[in-house]
Amino acid sequence: MLDVHRLRLLRELQRRGTLAEVARALSYSPSAISQQLSQLESETGVRLLERVGRGVRLTEQARILVRHTDAVLERLELAEAELAASLTEVSGTLRVASFQSVLLTLIPSALTRLADLHPRLRVEMTQREPETAFAGLLTHDFDVVLGEEYPGGAGVPAPGVDEEDLLRDEIRLALPRTGAWSDPGATLADLAGAPWVLDPVGSPPGRWARALCRDAGFEPDVRFDSPDYLLHVHLVETGHAVAVLPDLLWTDREAGLQLVQLTGRPARRLYTGVRRGAAGHPAVRAFRRSLRAAVATG
Repeated sequence: MLDVHRLRLLRELQRRGTLAEVARALSYSPSAISQQLSQLESETGVRLLERVGRGVRLTEQARILVRHTDAVLERLELAEAELAASLTEVSGTLRVASFQSVLLTLIPSALTRLADLHPRLRVEMTQREPETAFAGLLTHDFDVVLGEEYPGGAGVPAPGVDEEDLLRDEIRLALPRTGAWSDPGATLADLAGAPWVLDPVGSPPGRWARALCRDAGFEPDVRFDSPDYLLHVHLVETGHAVAVLPDLLWTDREAGLQLVQLTGRPARRLYTGVRRGAAGHPAVRAFRRSLRAAVATG
């Protein structure tokens, strides 16, 4: 019988790339990881790793084993979820990764509801952008992640991930209340000469915002490049920039700026993602219900 723990280590090596990264993530030494994988080779009777420079890579036989490991681990998660569902109280630790706008607006209300309904459930929050958060979900760093999808950016769902829609979040043009760029009747094209604050160019919101401006006939003059939406809001409110901002930011605060509807009313899709085997776990279901309740009351 193959050892599940060693199979998991092999799977982690495929996903993280190096023995050092696996060791760092799982709090082992690289030599201990290497030793466990050598024992797995003895169990299977085939070569699983081959040297490449100073590192290693998985053989074709190892990749076959990893595909079966994914199915085994999903089945074990289903068993854990069913076992937890047989209990009368939701407890344990749930690790959640979310991005800033959700952390600021929906998460506090969701956590309050969870604390009232399930006081023995511990929720650990980490701020991560969706792309890195989903990688952490698949490597079991997180149990639930918050995802976002910008207009035109629909991708193929990650294998083994259960997605659940949370919110359609409209995106609007944000202008100062006073000054040269405060005309509420301005179109996007009218802001060709304005100073902009945008997300980094390599991020989905940053790429989308720049493409939006280019479609309007200009390259935005990006004076401030930051993923921090609180900074975006502050710079617009103080008259130093214009921006495109999601409605979710105004869930529990009044906007000290002007919001102008964009043509076509673009919106981002917000959703939760969990590993498919854990979708029925009571802690996951409770968290998703609390988030939906936060949206409904926001």
